[in-house]
Amino acid sequence: MVKKSETKKPKTKISSEEFEKKVIALAKKGLTAEKIGQELKKEKIYSKEHNKKISKILKEGNLYENPDLKNVEEKLEKIKKHYEKNKQDKRSMREKDRIFAQLRKLKKYFKIKTR
Repeated sequence: MVKKSETKKPKTKISSEEFEKKVIALAKKGLTAEKIGQELKKEKIYSKEHNKKISKILKEGNLYENPDLKNVEEKLEKIKKHYEKNKQDKRSMREKDRIFAQLRKLKKYFKIKTR
């Protein structure tokens, strides 16, 4: 019978500086803090081992973007693009207005000035 401890793969140990560099590199690719965490988990690298949150590292490097805002902005862009191609689609027009209102509310909540 094989014990569980024998079947586990050894964890990849990297230094805190390497961890921060890796997080910043992934952020420059356009990933949010959540997606960066998922990518690092796939590589068996955990932020708890380095005692520093991914979002804090990104804030220090001025790379942090609020994931809620980013997702809503991406959704709005997709709907706008669809609506430009399909002017007869009244449902997408309504959806575009609804998503825009949602974006405006989020910006007000996070106290971000509109452009």
